[in-house]
Amino acid sequence: MSTDIDTMRRLLRQPCTIAVVGLSADPQRPSHEVAHYLQRHGFRIVPVNPRYAASGESVLGEPCYASLTDIPFGVDIVDVFRRTEEVLPTAQEAVQICAKCLWQQIGVENREADALARAAGLDSVMNQCVKIEHARLLGAGQLG
Repeated sequence: MSTDIDTMRRLLRQPCTIAVVGLSADPQRPSHEVAHYLQRHGFRIVPVNPRYAASGESVLGEPCYASLTDIPFGVDIVDVFRRTEEVLPTAQEAVQICAKCLWQQIGVENREADALARAAGLDSVMNQCVKIEHARLLGAGQLG
């Protein structure tokens, strides 16, 4: 099931809080590049990576959390940089924290997670890049 352009435009129209599951501290990794772009465009980024959370590291100046359920404030979009087969537990947590959207990045298409999110009333996007869609749909200019 695909997500229509109007839904993606609505989700990205105004800066909101985006939990980036699998966010890496390595600037060469796609998750870091996307999160940095979103941060520069006014979005609040919340890193979710158990490895960094365990060591108390921050990413992009933000404290890292081990899971979505550890975040002590509301999250609008859960942006997933995980393997397709690892997305379902993240979708379950997204539903548990009452996120508004489960967003699976390019190359990630877990249909069971998509169905779970939609059944719980969340918007769900699969196999799309938040950064690319934000620039394309909202005229944010270059992707850099």
